[in-house]
Parts: sequence; structure tokens; C-alpha cells
Amino acid sequence: MLTASNLRKELSGDVLFEGVSFGLERRDRLALAGPNGAGKTTLLRMIVGETSVDGGDLALAKGTRVALHDQRPPVERGQTLREYVLSGASDLVATERELRRLEEAMAGGAADPETLGAYARAQARLEHAGGYAWRERAASVVRGLGFRDGDLDRALRTFSGGEVTRASLARTLAGDPDLLLLDEPTNHLDVASLEWLERELASLDAACVIVAHDRWFLEAVTNATLELEAGRATYFPGPWHVWRREKAERAAHAQKTADRVAEDIARLERFVARFRYKKSKAKQAQAKLTHIGRLEHERAEAADEAALLTRRSRGLGFEFGEPKRSGRDVLVLEGAEVAAGDLVLLRDVSLAIERGEHVALVGPNGSGKTTLVEQAVAGAFKLGYGVEVGYFSQHGTELDERGSVLDCVQTMTGLIRPAAQRLLGRFLFSGWETHMKQVRDLSGGERRRLGLAVLVASGANFLVLDEPTNHLDLDSREALEAALEAFPGTVLLVSHDRALLDAVAERTAAIEDGTIRLYDGGWADLVRARAEREEATRPERPEKERKPKRATKPPPAGDPLAQIEGDIERKERELAELEQRLAADWGDVDTIAAHRRTRDELQELLARWETILEEVAGPS
Repeated sequence: MLTASNLRKELSGDVLFEGVSFGLERRDRLALAGPNGAGKTTLLRMIVGETSVDGGDLALAKGTRVALHDQRPPVERGQTLREYVLSGASDLVATERELRRLEEAMAGGAADPETLGAYARAQARLEHAGGYAWRERAASVVRGLGFRDGDLDRALRTFSGGEVTRASLARTLAGDPDLLLLDEPTNHLDVASLEWLERELASLDAACVIVAHDRWFLEAVTNATLELEAGRATYFPGPWHVWRREKAERAAHAQKTADRVAEDIARLERFVARFRYKKSKAKQAQAKLTHIGRLEHERAEAADEAALLTRRSRGLGFEFGEPKRSGRDVLVLEGAEVAAGDLVLLRDVSLAIERGEHVALVGPNGSGKTTLVEQAVAGAFKLGYGVEVGYFSQHGTELDERGSVLDCVQTMTGLIRPAAQRLLGRFLFSGWETHMKQVRDLSGGERRRLGLAVLVASGANFLVLDEPTNHLDLDSREALEAALEAFPGTVLLVSHDRALLDAVAERTAAIEDGTIRLYDGGWADLVRARAEREEATRPERPEKERKPKRATKPPPAGDPLAQIEGDIERKERELAELEQRLAADWGDVDTIAAHRRTRDELQELLARWETILEEVAGPS
């Protein structure tokens, strides 16, 4: 569908990247990785034709329909949500119109090959999009991304910025493209919508290029990775965790090569130092010097390769200090009610967080998470003795906006100017001009970084974080994750980043049915507990609909049904063991790969079991 060869892009005369080559076939799911500023969004805009190609070749297969979703808001905000989403499917509307015209022509007697061929092509195009029911599919996309049917006739200007971003994603998906370019599609999605999007992308008969920083999402969706870093591109086939593992292995190999070559150079230099002035060895010593020159070049190349592969992008400086000790009870809610104005969001909420606990708060968008934490920070609920709250909000509204970036940090942390400047440098605010920038003029991403800088320096012993990973790249997310894991104080974390939730949370407070239910552990533990509860409460099917009991003993020879039932039982035990290991360490890439492989093998066994069962039962 797409072939890129030696692509080059320049910005203001400087090379952003060069030598970028890759190809895409239908149903490929390519993760486009790399630090912020590496050119990922620029490459997507080159593919869609919005940005020029400064070198190399970029070719799309004839007739390929390309759709781009990025973070730019729509220009026209007077449209309704329905009109905006359907505007992404203008070619389907045109196809319907063309089919009607051709049908009228054929009804009038037109039967020439050109008319019949055009009709067949138009019909195939519409059928690929779901036939004449494609509008209902578009509506289902809107619902899958968290909107209600009543929202369809609301004007875009009445939605929040996050809702408009979701509407843009719905518009991109509704057009049934052949090539889907998604720039941060997970922003502003709750977990239910994320899981819906994962299933939707898996089912699409299209190629996808995805820029995302959600590690769980990348693992679930992508099957190859193209990394842009330091102006270079590297392609990795296979799932996302394969890229991470292979990159680490290549870095280790490059470092070993550099070390080995350095040892060879040192050995040769000792020989030269000993024999260069000895007549009988002078010629050999000169040859060794020439060899050393070649090895120096080899060592430099290996060292550069190792440095590139191990270099973390200039990430944020997360290092929380040792906080003051608080009382045992940090936050206590007993039968509380959480409301926004007259709208009651949560009833009968009981939650007690003790000193040193790391607790996650999860729930759908609009369920009351942010309202609860804002009220907790404001003192609406009982805070314990000696509790000092550090609050990081979704929108950075806690920042002092009366002056410059430097003024804000000094006012909110009490740091003297040199210390405040060093802190800003750790959070990518470098130079006097940047330090003097007015807080009110900062972009969304800059506000996030400034808020994190203030939080790190606050000395708070109770961190309340509402979606802290928005606008952070992968390296910065992992740095924040490590800092929160190591933080000895108390944490209340609101996030849709499932990898962060799973790594940091010791307990999870989930909003369910208008109140809070508590679970031990992180995200994987929550998912497993919910599945077990659902299984326990599922009503039994009538006897004739039940699957036969699976054999617990070795199956008798020659019985294919018993044989495969034994295989299924063993595979299910294997999958359960892998899930327990994942719950303990989600970052274990080998376990992730084994879990994915075992899950797929179990699905194949179940499909074969159903086929054999039908054959044994015979026609009904």
C-alpha cells in the first residue's frame, strides 16, 4: 500500500531525518516510535501530503484512501457532531450517489462494459465499508469512543477540547480508509474506550501507522515498529515488546564490541610502546600502528551505536525527595457523597488511605474521579495529621499565572533563583528567554512539564496526580513510573495509562455503579478480579447448551474430542500461570510474549473443539 525509500526532511535548513525506508501492506500495524521532536508527526503529514518530501521517494498504491488523525482542532466548530464525523466519509456519500446514477442508467438500458465495471467497483467500495449500513457503523464508532446518541446533534463548540479530539478520531475511523495514520489516538480516552479502540483497530481491513505513548495499547495493537531517533530510522518487525528487547540486545552487543576492540587497541599499543624503537621489530610496530588506526575507527562506530541505542532522550528530571512523615491516616472518606453542583456523581463512598500507600483511582470519563480528587485536595474530606498535599491536575489550573515561568517556580516552591533555574532545566525549560516566558502563554505540554517541576520540588508527602502522563513521551513516562514506585510517601493516582497503574498501584479504587469498590493490586489484578466475579455471577446455561466436561485424566487413545479437551485444559492452566506472572511484573517482555502466544493457541484449540463437536454431533 505504501513504499518509502530514503526519505529526507529538513526544517529551517537543518536535517530532521534522512534515510527513512519502510513499506506497508494491508493490515500492517506499525508503531512509529521515538522521542518528542524526532519527526514522527512530520512523517505522518508527509505521507498524507500535507508536508513536502525533501528527498527520497514516497509512493502510495493507486486509489489508496488515507486518513490522518492528529491533535489539531477542527477549523469549523459550528457543525454538529454527526455532520463532522460524516464529513470524514465524503467519498462514501459520493459512492452512494454514483451507484444511484449508474442504477438509473442501467435501468434505462445501459449495459456497456464501462458502466458495468464502474457499478461493480462502486458496489465493492460500499460493501467494504459495510454496505448501506455504513452510517450506523459510523454511529457505533461514536458510541465506542464514549459519546451518547444524544450528543450527535450538538454543535462541536459545545464540547470540551478532549471531546473534540475524540470526535476527530471518530471522523477518521468512520471514513473506512485503506491507510490510517493515528497521532496520539489514546489521548482523552478512558479505559473502556481504549479497549474498544484496540478491538476496532484489530478488526480493520486497513494498514495503520500509530504514534502513541501508551505501552499497553502499543503491545495490544502493533506488529512492527519504526523508530526515529537522532535523524536515523530503524525498523523492527514483530510486536512492540520485541523492539524493546531487540534494541536492548543490540545495545549490549555494540557495547561488547566497543569494549573488545578497546582491549585489542590496548594490547597493540603495549606492543608498539615496547618494540617501536627496536630495529628487528620496527616494521611490525609500524604495522601495528596502522592496525590501531583501523581499530580506532571500528571502536568509535561501535561506541556511537551503543550510545545511540542506550541513550534515553532528554527526559524529565523526576526525583522526589524524602518527604516529612505524616500521621497513619492520610485521607478518610466514610459514607461520603461526591457532587458537582446539583448533580450527585458518587454516593456512599468509603475510602481510607494510610501513610505510604500507593492507591489508583479508576473509572470512566465523567464518573467523578477528578471531582473527588479536587474536593479531597480542597479539604472536603478528612486529611490526617501532618499531611502536605502536592496536587497535579489535568489542566495545570493550580499554577500561579501572575508572572513568568521562573516567577511561578520561585513563588510556588520557595527556591532561590539559581536552584529554580536548575529545576527548570531538568524539565526542559532552558535559557533566559524560556524562563521569562509568561505562564499564561504556555502550551498544554509546557504547562504539564511546569506543573511536574513544581510538584517534584514541593516536598509534599501526599501526591495526588490526575492524568500525569498526558503529553509525556515513553521515556518520560517510564521515568515518572520509576519515581512514583520509589516515592516513600503516599500516592493517589488517577490515570488511564494501564502500564502506569499496574506498576505503581498497591490498591485500586474503581468507580462502579455510582460508588467505589476496592481491589488489591494494580490494573492486571483488577481485570482478573472482575472477570472472576463475572464468571461467578453468570447464570448457568440449560443442560443442552453446556459444553461437555473436559477430561481431567489422560484422554483415551483414538478419541479426538477427549484429546483436544485435555489440550484445552492444559493450555488454560498455562495461561492462568502466565497471568499471575504478569500481575507480578507487567514489564517482563518474555512473559508478555508467552502470554500472547498462549492466548492465541488457546483460541485455536477452542475453534478446533467446536469443529470436532459439530462433526461428532452430526446434523441436528
